[in-house]
Amino acid sequence: MVGIDLNSDVGESFGNWTMGDDAAIFRSVSSANVACGFHAGDPSTIAQTCRDAVASNVTIGAHVGYRDLAGFGRRFLDCSPTELADDVLYQLGALDAISRAAGGTIEYVKPHGALYNTIVSHEAQAQAVVDAVKAFGGDLPLLLLPGSVALTAAEKAGLRGVAEAFADRAYNPDGTLVSRRETGAVLHDEREVALNMVRLATDGVIIARDGSTLRMTSESICLHGDTTGAVCMAAAVRRELEVAGVEIRSFV
Repeated sequence: MVGIDLNSDVGESFGNWTMGDDAAIFRSVSSANVACGFHAGDPSTIAQTCRDAVASNVTIGAHVGYRDLAGFGRRFLDCSPTELADDVLYQLGALDAISRAAGGTIEYVKPHGALYNTIVSHEAQAQAVVDAVKAFGGDLPLLLLPGSVALTAAEKAGLRGVAEAFADRAYNPDGTLVSRRETGAVLHDEREVALNMVRLATDGVIIARDGSTLRMTSESICLHGDTTGAVCMAAAVRRELEVAGVEIRSFV
């Protein structure tokens, strides 16, 4: 049976600021990218998210990002490789402690937002993220955009690089994500999104914003937890994948 992972960004509420419905989205996904407090999330939110993930048998991953609460981690920070590696290691340590207290463990790492997009091409920052994961130990897999220099750096370091696709984001013809600054960057049509992900899982293709076909091999599909209608969209994607004979399972 064909299988694919569904992941979602969670644990991003902070104080009185509520982001997404993590407990509800856990009914559809198999992996949880849990915020580590630098781009979003506070200790109590992160702890509850980990407890909910464990209870739902959802794999926990560390969603590490730039130290940028005000910008939700979506602004590039020109920090040194050493500073970035230290920041990523710090986040891994924090989530490791919280997840263990909840009865789980970190099983993979996925960079967030601007950091994720930066290490598609920024070799120094990509290497810094890889160095932090290696320093943490356990040879955790890295969830990344196909074709990114971070994937190459991870594999050279002996780490597993896992390519992912985005269900609720539009793609440029070159396989990059359409910038959130542009109209239409975030997709909201559940039916269109679900069918596009079925094509990805069964045929290895995805439709770009100009209608062209992109050949793409991905082991995981991301559904952003903060997107409007995220819970319904995640349910629709899972339902259509299962109807098409695709098993939803964690890549780890």
